[in-house]
Amino acid sequence: MAGVEGRVALVTGAGRGIGRRTAELLAGRGAKVMCVARSESELASLGLEFAVADLGTPEGCQSAVEETEKRLGPVEIFVCNHGLGSAHERVIWEQNPDLWRRTMRVNLDGPFYLSRLIVGRMAERRYGRVVFTSSTAGLVAEHAGSAYNSSKHGLLGLMRSVAVDGGEYGITANAVLPGWVRTEMAERSASQEASDRGMTVEQVWEERARLYPPGRVVTVDEVAEAIAFLASEESGGISGEAIRIALGSTE
Repeated sequence: MAGVEGRVALVTGAGRGIGRRTAELLAGRGAKVMCVARSESELASLGLEFAVADLGTPEGCQSAVEETEKRLGPVEIFVCNHGLGSAHERVIWEQNPDLWRRTMRVNLDGPFYLSRLIVGRMAERRYGRVVFTSSTAGLVAEHAGSAYNSSKHGLLGLMRSVAVDGGEYGITANAVLPGWVRTEMAERSASQEASDRGMTVEQVWEERARLYPPGRVVTVDEVAEAIAFLASEESGGISGEAIRIALGSTE
């Protein structure tokens, strides 16, 4: 895809799952990719430039951006993919306030700090592509997931704000909203659900697959390909959109 060749891309949550595959796709298509996550061993195995950072803090976000600019140059593509899942959440009246705060810190505050640092510099250069990974839970709340649901809904508001504020400067911002994908984070939630309900993990995944018309869950590649397109020059006509990647399901 010529639309990312030579561009500097910062991909968060790049150690595993959707972020990892997105980083690989962008690098394979000629982008200069900085991969950021908390696990050095996972990042090192990618074979790409990486920086270890806690993206739930302003200092961690600052460090990630500074390292990218120092080693690769100004960020032109920002893929905001990191986040915490909902495996340990409970119904709202039993929700742990500390878990709520931690989820918001990582899933919403971090994306704000990073956007604040990156998008203004994109505006100076009058070009930018920003892609957030939200979730179908950003549109339709899942059971016992108030922190995750709220953070993913909030991420769509942040995305739309970036799209509006950055539009006149050649910046687009969009979000992908995957349904169930068998990532490590989703496996943890499946394990917790299986334990809570007295069933096997595979039975949980079979139940999840039945939510979608094809009878399967979304693949990592399907989500990463959508992100890679939205990160490209060719996607310039699309901005402010929340794009479901859910195999035709409306749930």
